[in-house]
Amino acid sequence: MAPIGQTTPPTARNSALAEGKRRASLLPDCLIEARRIANTVIAGWHGRRRRGPGENFWQFRPYAPGESLMRIDWRRSARDDHTYVRDMEWEAAHTVWLFADLSPSMQFRSEAAPVSKEHRALVLLLAIAETLLRSGERVGYPGLMEPVASRNGAEKLAHHLAAATEIPAVLPDTQMMRGPSELIVIGDFLDDPEALFSRIAPLSERGLKAHLVEVADPAEENFPYNGRTAFADPETGRELTLGRAESLREAYLEQYLARRDLISQTARHSGWSFFTHHTDRPASEALTALHMRLSGISGGQR
Repeated sequence: MAPIGQTTPPTARNSALAEGKRRASLLPDCLIEARRIANTVIAGWHGRRRRGPGENFWQFRPYAPGESLMRIDWRRSARDDHTYVRDMEWEAAHTVWLFADLSPSMQFRSEAAPVSKEHRALVLLLAIAETLLRSGERVGYPGLMEPVASRNGAEKLAHHLAAATEIPAVLPDTQMMRGPSELIVIGDFLDDPEALFSRIAPLSERGLKAHLVEVADPAEENFPYNGRTAFADPETGRELTLGRAESLREAYLEQYLARRDLISQTARHSGWSFFTHHTDRPASEALTALHMRLSGISGGQR
């Protein structure tokens, strides 16, 4: 049968301890790679670094219900149909919450990719933590790490990820995300997207913004399988063998892309950002694209 890829590396099912040990073995290399990537791209990062406490104007942002009306900049708001407030320089540092889907489907890697989706998600998670902390932001991980502002925060996050025997595959409750905060979610989004939307939707009501980063393997994009092929569901262990795998290519791609379109449309409607990163591309591309969105600069998918 034609190979369809592999999970990297295999893990005993239903064993939280084995899963924790497997993930812990990945993190030292992921942290090293994350710091290398951060060092490579951070020189070009502008717009979020603070020059120090002060009363200088920093940026405009949409007004959030419950804020003082005295903060509204009526001149800026008169330009369009939205209401804006002025952020001052001392307010620029805020909390960025990070979350990565580390469920079994993320362990997939085809022959077209150098790393698994999980490996790339961990690298991106630690790299964005490193760069944000260097810029004076606070970084936290819901249900795992309270927000920190220390320069070794990425290392602390890696330690928490390695020490946890079980990490939620679904975004925990977001009630703790208040004030000037943003949320970054990294995953393959192959589960029912409505579950994610229901968790993130309250953020929009509180004036917070989410950034969704889809990590995809090239084989998931083009379904390059022909002839007799065996498929296995990494979440349930169920297997499916097809005599002519190519006969399902069109239907598969239609559903796969429809799922992505739904996520993209929902994100746009909610004022969130969304883009796709492929594991055969450099991780630095995703880090740069994510920074653009954190800085309010639109960009295409990668």
